[in-house]
Amino acid sequence: MGGMLLQQLKNEEKKIAVIGMGYVGLPIALAFAKHFHVVGFDIDKALIETLHQGKDPREEIQDEEFQNVKIQFTKNEDDLKDISVYIVAVPTPVTKLKSPDLRPLISASKTIGRNLEKGAIVVYESTVYPGCTQEECLPVLEEHSNLRYGDDFHIAYSPERINPGDKVHTLSNTIKIVSGDTSDTLDAVAGLYEVVIEAGVHRAASIKVAEAAKIIENAQRDLNIAFMNEISIIFDLMNINTLDVIEAAGTKWNFLKFYPGLVGGHCIGVDPYYLTYKSEQLGYKPEIILAGRKVNDNLSKHVVNKVLGHLEGNNVAFDQSKILVLGITFKENVSDIRNSKVVDVVQELQHYNIQVDVYDPYVDVNELEKSYHISTVPEIGGGYQAIIAAVKHEEFTTFSEEKLKTLMVENGMLLDIKSMYKNFKGLNYWAL
Repeated sequence: MGGMLLQQLKNEEKKIAVIGMGYVGLPIALAFAKHFHVVGFDIDKALIETLHQGKDPREEIQDEEFQNVKIQFTKNEDDLKDISVYIVAVPTPVTKLKSPDLRPLISASKTIGRNLEKGAIVVYESTVYPGCTQEECLPVLEEHSNLRYGDDFHIAYSPERINPGDKVHTLSNTIKIVSGDTSDTLDAVAGLYEVVIEAGVHRAASIKVAEAAKIIENAQRDLNIAFMNEISIIFDLMNINTLDVIEAAGTKWNFLKFYPGLVGGHCIGVDPYYLTYKSEQLGYKPEIILAGRKVNDNLSKHVVNKVLGHLEGNNVAFDQSKILVLGITFKENVSDIRNSKVVDVVQELQHYNIQVDVYDPYVDVNELEKSYHISTVPEIGGGYQAIIAAVKHEEFTTFSEEKLKTLMVENGMLLDIKSMYKNFKGLNYWAL
C-alpha cells in the first residue's frame, strides 16, 4: 500500500489535500508540494488570496518557500477530488467553559466526507484527546461519504509539532509521530512523511497512543511552568529574585530549567483541557493537571496586582496613571495573539480605568482590535508610571537601561515578565 501510494503521488495520478492553511497546515503543504501535487484548502477567502500572491500573512514562512512547488490554494470544495491523502490541520481550541471546541474539526471532516473517494487515507494532525479521531471524526467521514470505513478508506493520526517563531526546531528536523488504523496504513503514512521529515518518524503503537503523546507533551510543559510560577509568587513574598534561584539550582545536573511566565497560545494553555475533559468523562477528575492550569491562568492577576500596589504606594490615582505594555502576542517574534495572556493583563488594567499603551511591532493591529477590542500605539511615548515588558520580541532586547528610564516618571517601575533586563540595576525593577 505504501509503495503504491507514493508512486501514484509521484506520477501525479493522485494528490494530497491539506485542510487548513494555518501555522500547521501551510508548512506541511509546502513541504509536500516540493515532491507531489498538493491542494491547500481553507475557508478563509482573504487568506487564500494572500497565499495566491506567494506570501504568508503570519510571516512565518519566507516568500521563497512558495517557489518551485506544485500547490493549488483554494477555498473551493470542488477541488478536493482525486485525492489519495487528506491531512487535517485545523484549530482545536477550547470554549469559554474550557471544554474542547471540536467544531472546526467536525466541519473539516464533513468537507472531506463529501469528497472522499475509495482508497483514500485521512490523516489528522490537529491536537485532540485520545480516542477523538476514531470516536468523533470517523463517524462523520462515514456519514457524509456513504463509504464503509476499513473497506473503502482508512484513517491515521500524526500530531503536529510546529513551534511558531522557532527557526531551530523546524518541520523537517523534528521527529514526526505517525500512526495508522492498520499496519498497511501505518506503512503508507510513515513512508509519506519520511519524504519530507529528515529527522525521521516514530511509529506509535496506535492512533490513541499518538493522540496521547501529543497531549502530554504540552501538559508536561504546562505543569513545569505552573510550578515555577507558583514558586515565583512565593519567592516574591520573601523578596527573593526567582531567576537568581533558578540559576543557583540549575548548577545541579538533574535540575530542569523551566522559567515562570504567562502561558498562552494555542497549545500549552489549551491542550491540557482536552485531556482533563476526557478524563472526567471517564469518571476521574485530574488534580495536578487542573491545579497547574489554575495557577497559569491566574498569573496575569498577580502581575496586575503588582502594578496596582506600585501605584497605590506612590499615591497615584488609577485614572491618572499611564502604563506601557511591551508586546501583546502570545510569544516572542510572532504575530499570533490567540489565547495571549498579555491580553488578560491589559484588559484587567483597563478595568481600573488605567490608560494602557500597547506597543508591539509584530501584532496585526486589525486582528487585535477585532478579537479583543484593544488598540496599539504606533510609537512609544513617555511619562509612564510603569512599564510591563511582557513579550521578548527581538526589538525589545536591544533597549538600554537609559532608554527605559527616560520612558518612565521618576518613581516608575519596570515589571520584567521575561527577565530581559535582569542586569539593569538603576531601575525600580521587578521580575517574575
